[in-house]
Amino acid sequence: MEDASHVQVKFFTKQSKYSVPDTPYSVPVTVNAAELSSLINGILKESIDTDFSGNFDFLIDGEFLRVSLDRYLEQSAVSSETVLQIEYVERHPAPKPEDSLNHDDWVSAVHATRDCILTGSYDNTLHLWTKEGDLLHTIPGHTHPVKCVSWINHEAGKEGSFLSGSHDQTVLLWHWKELGNEVEAVHCCRGHAGSVDCVAVNQSGDKFCTGSWDKMLKLWSAELSPTDSEEIMDAEDIPKKKKKMSRAGMTTRVPILTLSGHTEGVSGIVWLGEDQVFTASWDHTLRLWDLQKAEQVTALQGNKVFLSVAYSTRSGLLVTGSADRHVRLWDPRSSEGSIVKCTYTSHQGWVSSVAWSQTSEHQFISGSYDNLMKLWDKRSPKAPLYNLVGHTDKILSVDWSIPSLLLSGGADNQLRIFQYEEVTV
Repeated sequence: MEDASHVQVKFFTKQSKYSVPDTPYSVPVTVNAAELSSLINGILKESIDTDFSGNFDFLIDGEFLRVSLDRYLEQSAVSSETVLQIEYVERHPAPKPEDSLNHDDWVSAVHATRDCILTGSYDNTLHLWTKEGDLLHTIPGHTHPVKCVSWINHEAGKEGSFLSGSHDQTVLLWHWKELGNEVEAVHCCRGHAGSVDCVAVNQSGDKFCTGSWDKMLKLWSAELSPTDSEEIMDAEDIPKKKKKMSRAGMTTRVPILTLSGHTEGVSGIVWLGEDQVFTASWDHTLRLWDLQKAEQVTALQGNKVFLSVAYSTRSGLLVTGSADRHVRLWDPRSSEGSIVKCTYTSHQGWVSSVAWSQTSEHQFISGSYDNLMKLWDKRSPKAPLYNLVGHTDKILSVDWSIPSLLLSGGADNQLRIFQYEEVTV
């Protein structure tokens, strides 16, 4: 008769350097993840004969084990006589606080590329930083708070272009010559009748979409060179009230396409391909749009205001942040069952911003009005991997465009940088 105080387990891993023999082990039913990690270390030490010591996480049926085995068996209604198949992976070390970059007002937008970080602030300026935290440029141009920023492209050591959307209802398209550290506003994109709250560039880098408090979604050219309909403005041609906004040499750009459908402000945009975008809105919906056909494809109903949305090209999944304090995982390809695949509950305030890892299909971060950034693994629905503390006021924007850096901007006027060590499979 099987000893009820023990359970049979078989371990397996996709990280071949940590493989153990494919034989069942009898372990106490009360064992937890930390004790299983010690067991794996002991087996590895025997088989590779070194003082190796690593931390491991354990998955059963694709979900991290966060309770003792007996609790898991009870919660899952699994018999203790079952041989449990347990996958193990190297545990990701905690991200380390690296730097805190001071601004003169709220840091409402952040987007990084390769070795540079772009931030937007409520003092109406943009800031350009090295990833080491050195300030390269403070860039004036907008007349009201900057609400969103996005890189279009950046050739390291040469030049780049980026976008900034503002409460002043415009998007400015900027050209940066890195060698001389010269920044110039090339185009002023006009067409929105409300604050421009979100911007996203397509993968080709030739178009971008904006969402606004005016409820509209607009598509624009991201090319630096003027299009046929654009004319360079001379200083004399600029009306006096617009002179603060526009400078000689900058053109006014108009949208290629305007799409309506949302009944409240648009808070987030992501591209799913070259012709499709997803939008999140204060009207409690997510909407999929076909830009080729200039029409809405689907609308997904939520129960609260959506504040942000992020898309993973690796997994094909969306995560959203909401005013109900939840982060949700969506599969836009689902044709049956719930499109919401998981709800992650841990924040104590509005979830203002979410971002996927560029290198892992499982990991994402969220920032909230509770002053915390959280690092999540979609296989751990009951708890985040880590809480990243440091902000003394609400977080407005997070970014994970550089795999080794977790970035968060807040109403404490700080951009916080956390160093993240990747674990390779």
